Amino acid sequence: MAARRISSLLTRSLSVSSSSVSTSLFSSLGKNSGRNGIGKRFSTAAALEGLIVPPVQIAYTQNLIDGKFVDAASGKTFPAYDPRTGDVIANVAEGDAEDIDRAVAAARKAFDEGPWPKMTPYERSRIMLRFADLVEKHSEELAALETWNNGKPHEQAAKSELPMFIRLFHYYAGWADKIHGLTVPADGPHHVQTLHEPIGVAGQIIPWNFPLLMFAWKVGPALACGNTIVLKTAEQTPLTALYVAKLFHEAGLPPGVLNVVSGYGPTAGAALASHMDVDKVAFTGSTDTGKIVLELAAKSNLKPVTLELGGKSPFIICEDADVDKAVELAHFALFFNQGQCCCAGSRTFVHERVYDEFVEKAKARALKRVVGDPFRKGVEQGPQIDTEQFEKVLRYIRAGIESNATLECGGDRLGTKGYFVQPTVFSNVMDDMLIAKDEIFGPVQSILKFKDIDEVIRRANNTRYGLAAGVFTKSVETANTLTRALRAGTVWVNCFDVFDAAIPFGGYKMSGIGREKGIYSLHNYLQVKAVVTPLKNPAWL
Repeated sequence: MAARRISSLLTRSLSVSSSSVSTSLFSSLGKNSGRNGIGKRFSTAAALEGLIVPPVQIAYTQNLIDGKFVDAASGKTFPAYDPRTGDVIANVAEGDAEDIDRAVAAARKAFDEGPWPKMTPYERSRIMLRFADLVEKHSEELAALETWNNGKPHEQAAKSELPMFIRLFHYYAGWADKIHGLTVPADGPHHVQTLHEPIGVAGQIIPWNFPLLMFAWKVGPALACGNTIVLKTAEQTPLTALYVAKLFHEAGLPPGVLNVVSGYGPTAGAALASHMDVDKVAFTGSTDTGKIVLELAAKSNLKPVTLELGGKSPFIICEDADVDKAVELAHFALFFNQGQCCCAGSRTFVHERVYDEFVEKAKARALKRVVGDPFRKGVEQGPQIDTEQFEKVLRYIRAGIESNATLECGGDRLGTKGYFVQPTVFSNVMDDMLIAKDEIFGPVQSILKFKDIDEVIRRANNTRYGLAAGVFTKSVETANTLTRALRAGTVWVNCFDVFDAAIPFGGYKMSGIGREKGIYSLHNYLQVKAVVTPLKNPAWL
């Protein structure tokens, strides 16, 4: 994506996305239509109607340190906004370096002296399961709070993301008592074993596009391995992390094991990444900010870092594709979550034989997309997260027009209030255009034409990113060729955004370091120790 200021440090999103049930759920939502400013039909749904009052109260706005909600050391607060209107909905404690110091001290004490790493893995597992049950009990409030603070459709939060959040913690709770080392044969009379030990205090920085899911991706494996945590929320979306952290303590989590600090990048984020008493950092956000995190970690105590960063994922529609199905899946791959998904299929490559048909149908689908108040049933697309992202998306749309890509539909804001952007489709996009190179992170589909498999492999891989890719074909041979040739951490074949607790996720090249979810995520939070003992007169070796 375009270079960002250091003030954006550790606040942009990700990467992920939805659970496996979301494809069918969100690709089939309502078909209402209205009119946009240039005369083409759009489904404005509730964008211009009275907004629904969210059915939830905001209860937690302080930082959570050592098991207690406390004000920021400075006494400062910062606003959290409703992206439907731009109005302030809460003032949240603004943590900075002093608050990070306090949180790290609490996490260090909880690790070195507290019960969590000394607790049996089975008991850790039981606490995590009790937490998952509490989240399920409070899922209605959490889904409403996520939508209110983030702008994503409530149906998406309630029916896809909350169930996936619960599933993720069930998954990691199941791993807690299954983490163990090996007995290793050696060339000589020695007994050799490996121990898998928790790494210590983990600093975790989550993005704003999937606040709850990214909480689960980070916190779940770290706690299963016996670590303690200081988690920094994105300043745009601090509210649900504070809520679920409270539920974790209700489930029996000891004080200091999970600390949550809300604040800005240059203060709280940079302090956490560079802290000398933090043993590991995990970050999800933009590639440019990931570089800063890596540099701060290296210049401090050389702590290991995992990064899940940006993407410009190709979605390849082959000549044998069922065009109607391909259009629907490509639409979902790009527009899901307002396009605010780092693995979005944001370069739609279409074979020349089906290109014209695809473009017309992709345009028609975008014009039917239901945009409006995310609390209204049937709405597919809510507002962008904030004014910065809103203006950024509109700048990229203008860049696409100026570079002579064909604007098929959209291209402007929707309504006069909040951060709603018209679903936008460009055709005749060339590889050297900004809209084909940069991560837009918004509802802008770029459609490119290709002639053959070798060409599309070369063009798809010609990017600094390598987070994900999609392939749509009826041919097993074509699918096999593409899945092995594409340099990306995930390749979805005839599907997209299928996530599961056990499926690893992460990127090649400048899309990141390491993997999240599945067994691979546990490796991020463990140290491996070899223990060697001499044997006298062993019966066997």
